[in-house]
Amino acid sequence: MKHLPMMTSYVLFIALCASLAYWAMQLFKPKVRDVVVPALSIGDASKLEDAAGLFGGRLSTPVASNYQLIGVIFASDPDESVAILAMDGKPAQAIRTHREVAPGVTLNEVNRHHVLLSEGGVIKRIELPENPGASIR
Repeated sequence: MKHLPMMTSYVLFIALCASLAYWAMQLFKPKVRDVVVPALSIGDASKLEDAAGLFGGRLSTPVASNYQLIGVIFASDPDESVAILAMDGKPAQAIRTHREVAPGVTLNEVNRHHVLLSEGGVIKRIELPENPGASIR
């Protein structure tokens, strides 16, 4: 019984400290802000070609500047596809896949919107213009 007043005052002092700490935290806490989730943009999605350079692929295919793709005849059999090409300002010629376009230049592949030429082992891509009739002179 001799220590009861001292234990009571100790417990009350601890309760007073806890109460003061709680009210100080309530008084000085920062204002609560709303958390807004950023909207996902579909346009920010990376293309597969952009990531190709990370894994040893080519970032872009060189473009052949002295060739102009006038049109394509795309067949289900890749060997029967034909590209209509104009070279160095000469009249356009129809060339089948895997045939020689010029000395050292071969038509590798014909797609619906582009062709791939092999010039000295380097693959070059020629795009089909949006309006093919406007490019013929």
